Amino acid sequence: MLTLHAPILETRHLAWDSEADCAAFARVVASRPELHNANIALHGPLGAGKTSFVRHLLRALGVEGRIKSPTYAVLESYQLGALVVSHFDFYRFNDPREWLDAGFRDIYALPGLKLSEWPEKAEGLLPPPDLDIQIEPDANPALEQARHVTLHASSAIGRALLP
Repeated sequence: MLTLHAPILETRHLAWDSEADCAAFARVVASRPELHNANIALHGPLGAGKTSFVRHLLRALGVEGRIKSPTYAVLESYQLGALVVSHFDFYRFNDPREWLDAGFRDIYALPGLKLSEWPEKAEGLLPPPDLDIQIEPDANPALEQARHVTLHASSAIGRALLP
């Protein structure tokens, strides 16, 4: 299957030394009005911090109460005034066509914030993200919380979200 990617307009590299750095970045992103109609793809191995970032982002946007990982449900939605946030986790997908079967094309066509963990599991079907976030744990076990983060903006919205 041929996969077309949006061109990368800008790339940034960040270092998160702790969970507090992740939370601070999430607050910066949450403060940008462009976020309200953004499509963000989150990449990284299990335990890298994809869901942690989403939780910090949702808190910064005003979500109260428990924020569940959509690993089993695949989708968790949040209504924040006029803003609809759709948090996807495609980890359990075995075939990209599951995305089509679930009817997610309709959700991606609507206004609102889309956050997708494991987007490669629906590769070729997801619309191109405005911002790709790659989170990698530091290889040094002594730096357990440290993360290397690469941000790729592929649209004007993605660029506006960069710190």
